[in-house]
Amino acid sequence: MPPPADGSATASDEWFFSRAAQRLKASATNATSQRARELRAEGRDIIALSAGEPDFDTPAHIRRAASDAMQAGHTRYTNVGGVPELKDAIRAKFLDENGLRFERSEVMASTGGKQVIANALLATINAGDEVIVPAPYWVSYPELVSFCGGTPVTVPTSARNGFLITAEELEAAITPRTKWLMLNSPCNPSGAVYHEQRLSELAAVLERHPQVHVLSDDIYEHLIYSDAPFRTLASVAPGLAGRILTMNGVSKAYSMTGWRIGFAGGPAKLIKVMEKIQGQTTSCPNAIAQWATIAALTGPKDFLAERRASFRERRDLVVSRINAIDGLECLTPDGAFYVYPSCEGLLGRVSPAGRTIDSDRDFAEALLEEANVAVVFGEAFGLAGHFRISYASPTAQLSEACDRIEAFCVRTSYRRAKA
Repeated sequence: MPPPADGSATASDEWFFSRAAQRLKASATNATSQRARELRAEGRDIIALSAGEPDFDTPAHIRRAASDAMQAGHTRYTNVGGVPELKDAIRAKFLDENGLRFERSEVMASTGGKQVIANALLATINAGDEVIVPAPYWVSYPELVSFCGGTPVTVPTSARNGFLITAEELEAAITPRTKWLMLNSPCNPSGAVYHEQRLSELAAVLERHPQVHVLSDDIYEHLIYSDAPFRTLASVAPGLAGRILTMNGVSKAYSMTGWRIGFAGGPAKLIKVMEKIQGQTTSCPNAIAQWATIAALTGPKDFLAERRASFRERRDLVVSRINAIDGLECLTPDGAFYVYPSCEGLLGRVSPAGRTIDSDRDFAEALLEEANVAVVFGEAFGLAGHFRISYASPTAQLSEACDRIEAFCVRTSYRRAKA
């Protein structure tokens, strides 16, 4: 399309902005959190349960490592994929915790886990390529696929199956154009965990389709509350290792969201292209944060059990309170720090202020405006009729939020029939 002759802003927008940018939607989680901040700035007493961010501080030894790195002069550009010491720390983490053996050429660090995913998709996706995304999904998965020119193929899961994709559903979704499967365990937003048996069943399907690669997003690895140990696909199915990119990071378990370090291990040829792309976009991750991450991966981890126990208590509180509210139903998730309740029992009702609740978005918006509680509507995660609560907040705040949600739901009413 040629530029408009009159040069008008309205006429030129479609010409000026790329089709890739126009395909991209704003993050619903970020938008909800931003709206909560705006209302709080106006003086409203908002409880925000919308962000996926632990309320714990970054451990002291990690912060000291950052300070030491600055004093030592580690403030300059590094290798694109991270300093050798960080790559070795990542390799040791994968070996010790996951049983995965990588060379330096097979691992890299990026500016957060999101950049790892973007690098991988930019490195491999062409127009017409399909990426299987089980729903509910993290909001960025399908958006990044579309941005890169691919086609996200959403596979809805159900509460009946614990929000896990089955082998039969995976088989039905694969076509000759399928290039990736996105596998997030524990899952954001459902907290569902793919344990060893389910991973083995999925691996059996993948063995029959050698064109399909897997991006295993393990960012919530250390936040599992069942007795079953965490397993990642590459360790369960080592024969598929050449087709698996295993992604992780320090943002969640180590309370380092703002440090922006994610990392991955996978085939050297893929890592090489991902580093090439990163070198032309952001270059290396923050140098100081790299040294802090070395301390996180190689230092004491006793605090993880204590924080995990705190999250488990919060999960149990929220699940119990939500399930006691008429119109809401909530599974008890195995991991992460989210619950994904159904609000279908409230659809068709009217909020206390007279808003019609015909969708999970209506419910979430009314809850924020009328009860001062921010949650994220389920449609944003690809599975409507639900909403996401992050319980990464102090217990007292969660209790108050549940009080407000209950009071809001109790005061909803059925729509009156027209005379």
